[in-house]
Amino acid sequence: MSEDLTPYRIEPIALSNESTVVAEFLADGVRETAYQSEAELEKAFIKQLQLQAYEYLPITSEADLTANLRRQLERLNKITFSDAEWERFFTTCIAGANDGIVEKTTRIQEDHIQVLKRDDGTVKNIYLIDKQHIHNNSLQVINQYEVPQGEDGARRANRYDVSVLVNGLPMVHLELKRRGVDIREAFNQINRYQRDSFWAGCGLFEYVQLFIISNGTLTKYYSNTVRDGHLAEQRSKRSRQKTSNSFSFTSWWADAKNQPITELTGFAKTFFAKHTLLNILTRYCVFDVDRKLLVMRPYQIVAAEQILQRIATSTNHRKLGATTAGGYIWHTTGSGKTLTSFKAAQLALGLPEIDKVLFVVDRKDLDYQTMKEYERFEKGAANSNTSTAVLQRQLEDPNARIIITTIQKLSRFVAKNKKHSVYDQHVVVIFDECHRSQFGDMHAEITRVFKRYHLFGFTGTPIFAENASSTGNPLRRTTEQAFGDKLHTYTIVDAINDKNVLPFRIDYINTIKASSSIKDKKVSAIDTERALLAPERITQVVTYIREHFDQKTKRNASYSHDGKRLIGFNSLFATASIDAAKRYYAEFAEQEKELPSGRRLKVGLIYSFAANEEETDGLLNEEEFETEGLDQSSRDFLDAGIKDYNALFGTSFDTSAEKFQNYYKDLSQRLKKRELDLVIVVNMFLTGFDATTLNTLWSDKNLRAHGLIQAYSRTNRILNSVKTYGNIVSFRNLEQETNDALALFGNKDAKGIVLLKPYAEYYKEYRSRIEELVEKFPLGKAIIGEAAQKVFIKLFGSILRLKNILTAFDDFAGNEILSQRDFQDYQSLYLNLYAEFRSASEAEKESINDDVVFEIELIKQVEINVDYILMLVEKYLKKKGSGEDKEIRAAIDRAINASPSLRNKKDLIEQFVDSVSTKAKVDAEWVAFIAAKKAEELDRIIADEGLNADETKAFVDNAFRDGAIPVTGTAITKILPPVSRFNKNNCHAVKKQTVLDKLGAFFERFFGLI
Repeated sequence: MSEDLTPYRIEPIALSNESTVVAEFLADGVRETAYQSEAELEKAFIKQLQLQAYEYLPITSEADLTANLRRQLERLNKITFSDAEWERFFTTCIAGANDGIVEKTTRIQEDHIQVLKRDDGTVKNIYLIDKQHIHNNSLQVINQYEVPQGEDGARRANRYDVSVLVNGLPMVHLELKRRGVDIREAFNQINRYQRDSFWAGCGLFEYVQLFIISNGTLTKYYSNTVRDGHLAEQRSKRSRQKTSNSFSFTSWWADAKNQPITELTGFAKTFFAKHTLLNILTRYCVFDVDRKLLVMRPYQIVAAEQILQRIATSTNHRKLGATTAGGYIWHTTGSGKTLTSFKAAQLALGLPEIDKVLFVVDRKDLDYQTMKEYERFEKGAANSNTSTAVLQRQLEDPNARIIITTIQKLSRFVAKNKKHSVYDQHVVVIFDECHRSQFGDMHAEITRVFKRYHLFGFTGTPIFAENASSTGNPLRRTTEQAFGDKLHTYTIVDAINDKNVLPFRIDYINTIKASSSIKDKKVSAIDTERALLAPERITQVVTYIREHFDQKTKRNASYSHDGKRLIGFNSLFATASIDAAKRYYAEFAEQEKELPSGRRLKVGLIYSFAANEEETDGLLNEEEFETEGLDQSSRDFLDAGIKDYNALFGTSFDTSAEKFQNYYKDLSQRLKKRELDLVIVVNMFLTGFDATTLNTLWSDKNLRAHGLIQAYSRTNRILNSVKTYGNIVSFRNLEQETNDALALFGNKDAKGIVLLKPYAEYYKEYRSRIEELVEKFPLGKAIIGEAAQKVFIKLFGSILRLKNILTAFDDFAGNEILSQRDFQDYQSLYLNLYAEFRSASEAEKESINDDVVFEIELIKQVEINVDYILMLVEKYLKKKGSGEDKEIRAAIDRAINASPSLRNKKDLIEQFVDSVSTKAKVDAEWVAFIAAKKAEELDRIIADEGLNADETKAFVDNAFRDGAIPVTGTAITKILPPVSRFNKNNCHAVKKQTVLDKLGAFFERFFGLI
């Protein structure tokens, strides 16, 4: 028998580099029990990196750092710089005198190949980092790098824990605290370095792209621009407004199964694996058009790599044009799907075989929103189109590589073009939200004509057999049938565990009792719907919302957002039908018509025609922008509602086609900016709409399955420390539907994670903390010593966090344990410590301010407001001379000391109390007094600084209207006296900063007083 020697042709299915995120991380199980100091933790971390082939460099000065940088760039680029070449290259292409974090980040992310002018007149490309062949880059680790104190005292000495150098440039920085210390203290420390010294010398530490904070037990990472707005603060000594969203946006590292890797050793083995770290720096950061560096989270990286892997395997296997060539990504609502899809699209375009990426959305508003998101990541990346003709041009243009379109436009294009060259091109089609409306004829038509495609769907709420529609093509009812395999999962449970979205707190408010005599279900349902629209019930629901509005939307909390000072959050009201929406809108108007305009809720209304508006299964219909299908009375009513909106905001919208679309966009922007309090909707805004300021959904609507999760998820976007959960107030009993939906889209135990714990659990913890506070720190006894002060700050901070949650429970009213007076006294102590630590820090001394975390944002939401003070003043005047007046005066004093925003206004309030007569109308006198003081103090600033009086007054008026002093733009320059910008002592910049400081202090002093 002869041996068959016919050669086999072996072809790889796909060639893959190592995955960036480890498939599954298993800790070695060895737990050290001995105490570990910060120095020992640092030493162990560096030893681990050395085991992973990082070179350890014992350098601590800038001269050593620069010399090493030169050596590393010479090695990478196979070049030897002459001294003159290095000097030229270093001062122009690495450490330019006017370069800051933005310029240096741009260099790494977008412009990593710099041009060297050689001594002989030739030019050579110099790579700062090799993005194509990442293992050509060198990784080194240094520690305890020292920045000496500035000679002029403008900079204090700093010593950094651990930095990783990539080709000699510090690109990753790690700050450590010993075990048991809050990692937010490490975050604060880095923030101080960013402010005080990263810019020092040649500013090489402004090349840091990623920061790591760890206390050994917990480890997180974040990008260099996660602290919003810190860029402008680098060299400024003015008082800085801290943003409200900084620490919240730090991320956990994890494996591909979403198991967090928090222990520093495990983090070092995975995140600091050479290929992982270099992939994150070179592939998985997005430097957006706002010049913010976004670093992707592990689940986003896994999803993008799974898509690329599927494209490669199906291409090599010649499986194009089938569901096996694609798949779907299940990433829960609010987890950043647009960024993931953008990065997947961008990387897919980098594959030589791919001709185009089509990004398909399902509705004009999502088209608009997604386009804005894509444009945010890369200017011009989104070639969105307004008509089928424009879409056709783009499909035929080889330079239009990423195209955003709606499924409706793509479907019209296919219907008009039975044959077209694009059908034979190799395309990747990504569906942004693969809801069930895409499983119909349009989906079938598109997949029929395109021959060589990969189809990928992103969804936060997949359609399984359990929540599939009973209509439509039975072969395309579930997400898997339409899109293929599930490639990666990141559920709402994962997202809440990672603190990427917030949990929900649900109140079921029973407003109707069914008659026990009704047995027939159909009759009962009809009667119930009729009863639900009864005028007395509508009145009852609106009364409940108005009574609980301030409590649910936290209208006693102030915070900074988007450069403005805002008070509290806003909400959506989901109704069952257009008829219900109209009745509720009319009832709000009726109940508030006697109120002065400033005290009315700003209520918006929007709905449009949707086929089969009354969905019996509780799933949300896809609403179009067509108002033509509305019956005349519904359209007239909507026009009247839009007229009210126009009167409120000075706009001119109506229900005609284009103006209605613009109304939708304007309404959505005002919701996001918190200019509206409540918007009444039927289905609009309940899917695909993101507003971080929105914290409450009032719902009088039957919801279930993915419709319920989608609607609830409008409320759970992270914003700041005050917003700790999304509020759902349901006027229907949806408890079973909620539990079923959580089991379907989380897991059977999801309820315990996704929903807030019961009141009793929070209250028990609150009680025990209050008892500890009273026992350890009795009022009237000084808190002596730094250690005791730290314990007090930590304990009172935890009480503030618990109180923040408990205030949303009706049961908490009257059960606060501490009297209002005692709580104020404790709060005053807390604020005094805050002021002491801050002034010590500003005096450029080493202080413990970096080692404590103050919950100032939470204090602001239990804060005394001016109305309360004026009420006390009125009491004081009535009792003047009676002996009781001393007690009331002391109460005024206590209330001011306990309020962070009133402390700097104390002298004003005291002057007012002393000047006002017993017969005066306190409210009117206060307004006149503050207006006079405000004018007097502004005139003094104008005179002292020689400012343009009219321009300054207009500038200040606009600031009070907008909620912030603008620090950029031309407005500030108009008010300054003429000084040459080119004066060698930079008088212009100094003068501008002085004026901004004075006007900023003036604004803080008078904002919110009338």
